[in-house]
Amino acid sequence: MKEEGKNGLSGPGESTNPSRRGFVAGATLGVALASAGIYEVIDKLVTPPERAVAESDKPLPPEQYAIPQSRLIMDDGTGVASSTGTIPVLIPPLHNHVITATLKVPPTANALQEAQQHLESVIQGLEKRYPPPPGGLGVVVAWGLPYFQRYIPSLGRDSGFFKAGTRYPAYLPVDLMTSKERGRTVYALQDARTYPSDQPPAGFGPVRLEQNHVAVLLRGDSLDTIMEATNALFGTGSDQAGDLFEVTSIRRGFTGGGHTGQQSLASKLALEAGLPGAKSIPVHAPIFLGFTTTIKSAESSTPVSNLETLPGWTDQWPNGYFKYGTIMPLSHLYSDLTTWYGEGRTGSQDFPAYADRLRAMYRPGLSCPAGTVTVDPPVESEDDIFQRVKESGSYGHNGSMQPVNRLRKAATSNYGETYPVGTPVSNRGDFATLDNPFHYTSDPVGDHYSAQKTAGLHFLIFVPTTETFNRIRLAMDGYYPDGRRVDVSPRSPKAGLNSVVHTTHRQNFLIPPRSRRSFPLAEFLT
Repeated sequence: MKEEGKNGLSGPGESTNPSRRGFVAGATLGVALASAGIYEVIDKLVTPPERAVAESDKPLPPEQYAIPQSRLIMDDGTGVASSTGTIPVLIPPLHNHVITATLKVPPTANALQEAQQHLESVIQGLEKRYPPPPGGLGVVVAWGLPYFQRYIPSLGRDSGFFKAGTRYPAYLPVDLMTSKERGRTVYALQDARTYPSDQPPAGFGPVRLEQNHVAVLLRGDSLDTIMEATNALFGTGSDQAGDLFEVTSIRRGFTGGGHTGQQSLASKLALEAGLPGAKSIPVHAPIFLGFTTTIKSAESSTPVSNLETLPGWTDQWPNGYFKYGTIMPLSHLYSDLTTWYGEGRTGSQDFPAYADRLRAMYRPGLSCPAGTVTVDPPVESEDDIFQRVKESGSYGHNGSMQPVNRLRKAATSNYGETYPVGTPVSNRGDFATLDNPFHYTSDPVGDHYSAQKTAGLHFLIFVPTTETFNRIRLAMDGYYPDGRRVDVSPRSPKAGLNSVVHTTHRQNFLIPPRSRRSFPLAEFLT
């Protein structure tokens, strides 16, 4: 095995335990599906948050990705709920798992329609058994462009949405705003792309732009519930749906755990895994990098992230087939904790103190007591970003994205709700992981699988269009929609977090409404 690199990451394909590598990444999908690995200890380490009891007779929201009863705490800056806290913080489900797959279903109308009915039956069975998340179970089924390209080349019958003969991609939601800007049709779901700072760790190839047909997000406070849902959806019994899918990856992870005053999962599991830099993670921090990312003021309410909510964004209002749907970019990133916490053999001069990490996470000039975990600074404008770069030669991760992640003027939604200037349009769902990069992969060589644990993030976000995410992600690198670019190299330690996070995989998915989550559009094939 090669010596561990300065960033605390193992090299591609390396493993400290060759037998374990074959156990998870080889031909043992069934074992990988049945095992949660290191995450099995979570329910023993952390008491799940108290959640409001779901009303059993209340219908589920039409949005798949909605969490009907998220818990909100008032944070005192330490990452802990307090009667003196002043920062509203959302507490997401403890367990978050994503399983990606291609389809084993023949590309015929009959086969797809049978598969549609079967998958929907399995999911409805789970929803009858468990209340919604966070206390129960959330199942989100998202579809990639390869599904539509291969399985829905054209529609065979008229409907209230499309004419017979409508061909791919003409039935997909149209991004009206971007189409107007570019003078051509741009769809809300686009292939993933790379960005200026997308430079994976040494030894890894270019960012892998994946081509999965489907991704299933499972989340809730109970691991047993998540694993039962995994078995129902990907097991191969007659009442299970596994025969429909060829699993390509299993991505397991977690969030939070520290808001009640306990040691957070990020801190506990990093220490359990022996990660370099683990001792420096603040004891209540919900993520490896030591700050709270689920501040309520930075998250959209569910309807804002929908395809149809904001006038002029897409063509799904008032009666689009994908109304109540959204777009979900999904990626995997490594976090270089040794450099971030100043423990690396080189590069530690970049973030030697809390003040440097505060500047990188938020913005230059921000002052907080050392060790503060939860920060809610004022929203910055593009002009603020450029002025701070002029003054300090640097910009912050959070601050750089705010100008394009928020409404620039007040808007009244198609539902009659008024949203003020500065309302966020995205809703994050990312979660920490120790997997390298995944718990299981069907392609360990191509995915650079290793059994050696490392600090990572499965990043996912809900946005009205792919271009919304592109604009946000480009702003993270200092590129803005008006054509301006900050005078800082995108991989510089002065460019927010970019020098300590490394993206390895990307793909974009369309999340249909709950009523059309199972093999969307298959009902229109002949």
